[in-house]
Amino acid sequence: MGTLRDLQYALQEKIEELRQRDALIDELELELDQKDELIQKLQNELDKYRSVIRPATRQAQQQSARSLQGEQRTKRQAISAEPTAFDIQDLSHVTLPFYPKSPQSKELIKEAILDNDFMKNLELSQIQEIVDCMYPVEYGKDSCIIKEGDVGSLVYVMEDGKVEVTKEGVKLCTMGPGKVFGELAILYNCTRTATVKTLVNVKLWAIDRQCFQTIMMRTGLIKHTEYMEFLKSVPTFQSLPEEILSKLADVLEEMISKKC
Repeated sequence: MGTLRDLQYALQEKIEELRQRDALIDELELELDQKDELIQKLQNELDKYRSVIRPATRQAQQQSARSLQGEQRTKRQAISAEPTAFDIQDLSHVTLPFYPKSPQSKELIKEAILDNDFMKNLELSQIQEIVDCMYPVEYGKDSCIIKEGDVGSLVYVMEDGKVEVTKEGVKLCTMGPGKVFGELAILYNCTRTATVKTLVNVKLWAIDRQCFQTIMMRTGLIKHTEYMEFLKSVPTFQSLPEEILSKLADVLEEMISKKC
């Protein structure tokens, strides 16, 4: 009898687990049904959002895509969800550079990125790839690493040394090990906003714009494809055109990012 009671208890637990799962599925399907009614509105809002808010980011990503296409066709970015003519298979064939580092250097770069206001929200997988791709750079005392107004193509993490940051000749601050600088030109395709000069000999780690954007594009494309597959698995969305599904996947990505 004890065995029968155990089986009955286990069965009840399984039934309750299935009930909770069904309830969750019903809730998700209800959410998606509501989204179905707003597809056209979402499409219009997305078009407006891209054209007004993120033109600079889109331009940078399109430039990166064109340069990568000459070697091996690649696709899409992570920060913006602008569709391009690339796919996951193409991006998976892009070989990113790898530079060996000590565990201490890897941790320093990772912590520097997580401490930076503009990069701390990157995914850990993206940060890990950035760490792997960074290469060593050294400058002597009184060297100019970044000049205000120049076109920037590198972002740096300082491992050793000290630099002074000025804008229009006015000192803003000094920075030491464990700091990121030069990131604005990479993230927003703008000119250098300040000048950075060394106060002593410095050791840096650097990554170029093309490599950085390839990491962003690859991660974004993978996530976008996962959202597309999820939407296609829901009956409500199975009859929708690929273009609308893609835009709806962008909305899901933005909603999830905000919740995170």
